[in-house]
Amino acid sequence: MQKKVTPLSEFGEFGLIDHITNDFKKVNKETLYGIGDDAAVLDYVDKKVLITTDLLVEGIHFNLVYTPLKHLGYKAVVVNLSDIVAMNGTPKQITFSLAVSSKFSVEAIEELYEGVNLACKKYNVDLIGGDTSSSLTGLLISVTAIGDANDIVYRNGAKETDLICVSGDLGAAYMGLQLLEREKSVFSETSHVQPDLSGYDYILERQLKPEARIDIIKILKEKEILPTSMIDISDGLSSELLHICKQSKTGCRIYTEKIPIDAETCKMANEFNFSPETAALNGGEDYELLFTIPISDFEKIKSIKGISVIGNITNASEGLNLISPEGSFIQITAQGWNAIK
Repeated sequence: MQKKVTPLSEFGEFGLIDHITNDFKKVNKETLYGIGDDAAVLDYVDKKVLITTDLLVEGIHFNLVYTPLKHLGYKAVVVNLSDIVAMNGTPKQITFSLAVSSKFSVEAIEELYEGVNLACKKYNVDLIGGDTSSSLTGLLISVTAIGDANDIVYRNGAKETDLICVSGDLGAAYMGLQLLEREKSVFSETSHVQPDLSGYDYILERQLKPEARIDIIKILKEKEILPTSMIDISDGLSSELLHICKQSKTGCRIYTEKIPIDAETCKMANEFNFSPETAALNGGEDYELLFTIPISDFEKIKSIKGISVIGNITNASEGLNLISPEGSFIQITAQGWNAIK
């Protein structure tokens, strides 16, 4: 039975908005009024408000050949929530806007918003507004996330002797992307050959369905650890380290063997004759947290599962260095994702 395909013109802009947002329920007391008027109304008392926004463009940030729309909607929300989390905050609301071409049906947009709704439910976030428009070329998504925090952590607070920590493991999302790009190329050349993605569920999920590490923020609060600086790893470990050290006016020293890398990432990297460490340093889209803490908190941090101490902050005069297993010093340079090329 052929699946029904409804053109967007059948609903119109406001009819489409009503249709795709009908299942979103308000969960935060700060959200007084969301969708349905000229502006949303939020009520924050005695808390600092965090706001971040992000733009995702078809062909630049995502490829619909191998990205399911439901995953795309989920990821578009999560990457913004991750920025709130990286400020030691709690995400509370989002706006979700898109420009869409006539090649998309109502059912396709429903699938996209299923992912948005799934992310909102998982992270207890309210959808409070957005906009829709036509596009002549493809799909463009803009998400704004709003959150709150009592103890905001900036990028510029790292101090000499601070420990450098990361959550989770790195490089998996990048190797997942390489796998998807390889299979896309094979399929475009020989369309009768089905993509072979077996055995790589983890790195594919890391690329297509990342998570914001709000769980790490909660654990740090429970352990009474307040990071001195923090950033999420969206553009690669090397780029994010440079951001922290530049804004904190410090140097750093990290150790290759301390960088956490999953076995599946290593296996995929070996298939590509690619260094797993290079994927971790320059790949990006891991959305793990990179943060610094006072050395006095080492005893607290070492017992937390899923957090690795990979080095320490130094004086700016020492530069930014990666230490190889042989003890060689290698200067860290930013080779991660650059949105403007």
